[in-house]
Amino acid sequence: MPAYQPFNLPDVGEGLTEADIVEWKVSPGDTVTVNQTIVEIETAKSLVELPSPYAGVVHEVLAEVGASVDVGSPIIVIDTDPGGEAAAPSDSGGEAETSGDVLVGYGTKAPSQARRARRHAGTTATAAPEQPPAPGPEPERLAPEPAVAAPEPASPSEAAPSSAVLAKPPVRKLAKDLGVDLSRLKGTGPGGIVTREDVNAAVENEQPERLVVYPGDDRPWLDGGTVSADGRTTRVPVRSVRRRTAEAMVASAFSAPHVTVITATDVTKTMKLVKTLREERDFADVRVTPTLIAAKALILAIRRHPEISAAWDDETQEIVYKHYINLGIAAATPRGLVVPNIKDAHRLGLHDLALALSELTTTARAGRTTPAAMTGGTVTITNIGTFGIDTGTPILNPGESAILAVGAITKRPWVHKNKVKPRWVTRLALSFDHRLVDGELGSRVLQDVAATLNDPARGLVWG
Repeated sequence: MPAYQPFNLPDVGEGLTEADIVEWKVSPGDTVTVNQTIVEIETAKSLVELPSPYAGVVHEVLAEVGASVDVGSPIIVIDTDPGGEAAAPSDSGGEAETSGDVLVGYGTKAPSQARRARRHAGTTATAAPEQPPAPGPEPERLAPEPAVAAPEPASPSEAAPSSAVLAKPPVRKLAKDLGVDLSRLKGTGPGGIVTREDVNAAVENEQPERLVVYPGDDRPWLDGGTVSADGRTTRVPVRSVRRRTAEAMVASAFSAPHVTVITATDVTKTMKLVKTLREERDFADVRVTPTLIAAKALILAIRRHPEISAAWDDETQEIVYKHYINLGIAAATPRGLVVPNIKDAHRLGLHDLALALSELTTTARAGRTTPAAMTGGTVTITNIGTFGIDTGTPILNPGESAILAVGAITKRPWVHKNKVKPRWVTRLALSFDHRLVDGELGSRVLQDVAATLNDPARGLVWG
């Protein structure tokens, strides 16, 4: 007989409590195999594809696209014996025996939710056959159903399509050219006809976004958003990555006292080094950028000043010094800012660091960063120079003591060997937790990074 197996949403990260359904890869009636991708979810950290733990036929999808689902809640029911005959429900409500959540590698179980899903599946798909009615008097013939009343006239918000709106051809053309939906307009002309003035008024009043957005522009906020009736605002739920980022930044800003020190440095020799490495055969398979050199310079500065690699433990009131460097790289993505980190970056030579940096940013921008890559960071580097910004005051990631912002690298007049010359110059900003790092230590670390970028050969160890 059919065997309905519910699949509960697993915890795909460390302590995650919910996730959003992004896209179902299967529909009811589809045949699935073990480990076939059935759904894509978005957690507070990244996009994750979930494989099917069962082989069979999809019986029911329990969570709609866009829904936020608690970890442990059933999201789909799969019939693992589609060729069997349906059986009457038992006294337990038709509950089928299952092994619960068996998705290897995630390990979250929620027996109560699984039982509810199995009970739901059993009662909806394995109902007992109908019993013949008991003998009794012949039922009366049903009177014919009354005629269906005509529908109420549509309200203005439910107006007929634009093809049924009263408007002359020149007015229709004007509305089309201006992108105005005639069905949303109330005509002021004779008999309710839409006039040219009505269309022009709609452009000025009902579509104010034209003041800042031009036809054909990207409008990313419309994805999953709800536009107000007058078109003046769009509301988009704050979910997953962006919500987690906001929570983390608020917690960091109001729990750790931030201090930022800023310096400008001549990076002409760094730019020459970048050009040289790009022509080297050993670096032909990786992307060499100034950010790579800055990352290496930060790693070396921390090795020279290891006390900056620390964390404040509120529960135990202790400072935890970390004898390793998990280098976080801030990456802007369509779903929000994410900061995956390169584990044990201090062990990597320049080539391996370049390879890890490239893989990390590519994966992050594709929304495929794993939850494990988002945890355990010790220090972060963010390249705001890619946006043409000179400098800023970055906010610390929770659990970290410092973050380095690299500004735009531009040619500027600079005193070099007692002469004013055009040189490649950048500004560096280091924010740090003042509970752990005092002004002297923070300034020395930033000075060390700047000195390495000024003259990479002087202190840069590539091993």
